[in-house]
Amino acid sequence: MAINNVTTRRRSGFPSCVQCGTRSNACRCKVVGPTLGFLAFAVAAVVEWPLGAVVYLFKRMKGRRIMGHPARVVYPRVSHAIPI
Repeated sequence: MAINNVTTRRRSGFPSCVQCGTRSNACRCKVVGPTLGFLAFAVAAVVEWPLGAVVYLFKRMKGRRIMGHPARVVYPRVSHAIPI
């Protein structure tokens, strides 16, 4: 079964992430987990991307790991930790 990630906008103007096709809950759609995962990703990226850019000047591989951390670690852990 394919997983479809869709970002929609509610009437309140707050963007929410919807992930359908999952088997982790009864309705097979996740809203809270991906949305909180995206918010955690954004917060981590604001801190880690500038830091990673500075480190990249001296140690390239370390800088690349720092800049990739929000996408590789933060978003998946938060998104998968919340089953709804």
